[in-house]
Amino acid sequence: MAARIPRRALHGVLLLDKPLGWSSNDALQKARGLLRAEKGGHTGTLDPLATGLLPLCFGAATKFSQVSLDADKRYRATLRLGQRTSTADGEGEVIEEHPVDVDAAAIEAALARFRGPIEQLPPMHSALKHQGRALYEYARAGVEVERAPRAVTIHALDIVLWQAPTLVIDVCCSKGTYIRSLAEDIGRALGCGAHLAALRRTGSGALGLEGAITIEALAELDEAARAARLLPVDSLLAAWPEVCLPDDEAGRFLTGLRRRVSLGDHPAVRVYAAAPRAFLGSAHITAGELIADRLLSPLEVQAQP
Repeated sequence: MAARIPRRALHGVLLLDKPLGWSSNDALQKARGLLRAEKGGHTGTLDPLATGLLPLCFGAATKFSQVSLDADKRYRATLRLGQRTSTADGEGEVIEEHPVDVDAAAIEAALARFRGPIEQLPPMHSALKHQGRALYEYARAGVEVERAPRAVTIHALDIVLWQAPTLVIDVCCSKGTYIRSLAEDIGRALGCGAHLAALRRTGSGALGLEGAITIEALAELDEAARAARLLPVDSLLAAWPEVCLPDDEAGRFLTGLRRRVSLGDHPAVRVYAAAPRAFLGSAHITAGELIADRLLSPLEVQAQP
């Protein structure tokens, strides 16, 4: 029997370029094994048929994974116009075919209908739960489940390439947006039908594919170089305002004590010790009081580079 690989405490965020065909958990476990990390988690499921940015959190960073889960997402999506499939993507059977007689102006007019707040019907081939089971389980059994529309927001929707019957678009959207549903809806608006042929996530909140690494490239590095790929724990919170506390108050903050601050009220801030500078955790400010939300342990604070 192979010897068990010893794990170690690592704290940070790895920007992984997830390969096609891998589940988010497959990618997490492989990266965690390569890093020998004790604790890890991903920041929301990226479909096996999608590639691209999957931020992975290790150690103390797992406390803030919800920030990335809740963040807006960016995608590059490839649509095949003229065909609808049983799964709304390239894996399903073609169930409808129509001629594609549209031009760039018609496509732009159709896309304009989906910018801003919209309602989407979650696809049957999705991980959304109904009575404890994922919808795709019902779909595979040939059972159609009634779903309620969901409110999402499409912040930006732009044509990258139009070469009939292939349409490539960039999408910036709120969390919970189903790109395969968007593809079908665009096809319906154009009158020719469509399915999602390929999908690549290019951004999550302030994080992008710049600096992301593939599993293959990570495997080629030595152990020290792999650990050096981790971004600091606070990289997930980079867009939030910061509060810097003197040493004596930093210690009290880590025990959960509230303190008065001069900043105005804010729903989310990142908090640091002043000297030496160290990330302490997240908080919010209400009525002039700094109130801790997620805190690092003293050991996690000391482990920061």
